[in-house]
Amino acid sequence: MMHIGELAERTELSLRTIRHYDEVGLLKPSGRTEGGFRLYTEGDFSRLMLIRRMKPLGFPLEEMSELLRIIDVLEKNDDPALRAELQGFIERATQQREKLQKQLDMADEFVDLLRKR
Repeated sequence: MMHIGELAERTELSLRTIRHYDEVGLLKPSGRTEGGFRLYTEGDFSRLMLIRRMKPLGFPLEEMSELLRIIDVLEKNDDPALRAELQGFIERATQQREKLQKQLDMADEFVDLLRKR
């Protein structure tokens, strides 16, 4: 178990962001100390990293929550309808990644143009 500070350091997210994810129900701590401090597991860390990776792809909190729900259910039993929903998330993430790659390519071209001056 780790405290929120260690989780923040490992994920490179702020304490405020992690607390916000707790408040909106996206990432609840797995436990609490006797003093009420949040405690997180390696599973919580993995979940938070998944959330962190969705953010730059433009997924809103509601969709992050839905994807996490789908993943949780699929870990327990395979549901073809949920598997199809997961595929939809994969397709959207792939499209967003391609869009970001194009933006990075343009940024690289811009930097190269500036270096040639």
